Amino acid sequence: MLKIGVLPGDDIGLEVVPECVKVMNAAAAKARLDVQWQELLTGRRGHEAYGHSCPQETVDVLAKLDGWVLGPHGHDAYPRNDPTWINPPLRKKFEMFANVKPVRSYPNIPSLHKDVNIVFLRETTEGMQAAGVVVAGSGEFRPNDDISVGMRVITRRGANRVARAAFEIARTRPRKLVTAVHKASVYKLCCGMFAEECRRVAKEYPDVRLEEMLVDGFAMKLVMNPQRFDVVVTTNQFGDILTDEGAGVVGGLGLAPGLVMGERYAMAQATHGSAPDIAGRNVANPYAMIVSGKMLFEWLGRKRSEPKVIEAARRMEAAVEKVIAEAKHLTPDLGGRASTTEMGDAVAAAV
Repeated sequence: MLKIGVLPGDDIGLEVVPECVKVMNAAAAKARLDVQWQELLTGRRGHEAYGHSCPQETVDVLAKLDGWVLGPHGHDAYPRNDPTWINPPLRKKFEMFANVKPVRSYPNIPSLHKDVNIVFLRETTEGMQAAGVVVAGSGEFRPNDDISVGMRVITRRGANRVARAAFEIARTRPRKLVTAVHKASVYKLCCGMFAEECRRVAKEYPDVRLEEMLVDGFAMKLVMNPQRFDVVVTTNQFGDILTDEGAGVVGGLGLAPGLVMGERYAMAQATHGSAPDIAGRNVANPYAMIVSGKMLFEWLGRKRSEPKVIEAARRMEAAVEKVIAEAKHLTPDLGGRASTTEMGDAVAAAV
């Protein structure tokens, strides 16, 4: 039996997370897989109840689960940048060091480019994001009103393990290509260390080709010729920016799923935000959240070598592709007229 937590988040999270769980449940039933779900308090409701967007009571339960589904979190009703902001602390606490974000185009979905199929890996416990790199205090400070100082942290361990995850994924794909994105020409020590570890790991994977690219040149080529890329690995801040650019190339954040993973834990987390402007209207695209759930099943299946979990993931993937190809139950951002619930129902039925 799998034990999976459900953290609905805020705004459209309350709409798309139930659709993700619905489809995961349908796939699990078809695969004869037992899943025990546990909804936990986070986000605005957690902040209202405990003064914290991820209460300790929730963290204690998460440690006992196999993984969880994390909905997008807003910050209109509580301060995003205070120490209670949920995402970086969760990644740090549970050593979830890699954010895996696939970017894929579909023939019948409007996009800047077709035939795009990239997997981004963004390191998530180091870099410039202050809350994720320090145990106490902040990575930023302002000694006076005229000066602000920021800290960037890169470690050999952090760079090595996200590079290794990238090579493992590339090994399963036909092209077997990893592009390491950095700016070692300028940040000779920090980006230099990241590049060194990518090269070190590459020596252990002779069947996978490594190329390196400076971040500015990569950003340009991603817009002009995204089809040339396969698996892309980069640091935290660069990855935060480039994965949104990648989503824009194939049609927007509604098509941007994600999985944050480590050695022991993983969480399904779509790239998009909580979109308070459309919350409560039942028009949000559940694709990214549903595919994030599929990715969680894939990860759990590999970790456990469990055929039933792998089957459930495959059923979800096939169902999503069927609904997209038929184009009868797509939300407005994908050119259709279906509601969030109707699209989720269609994917669950296709399972």
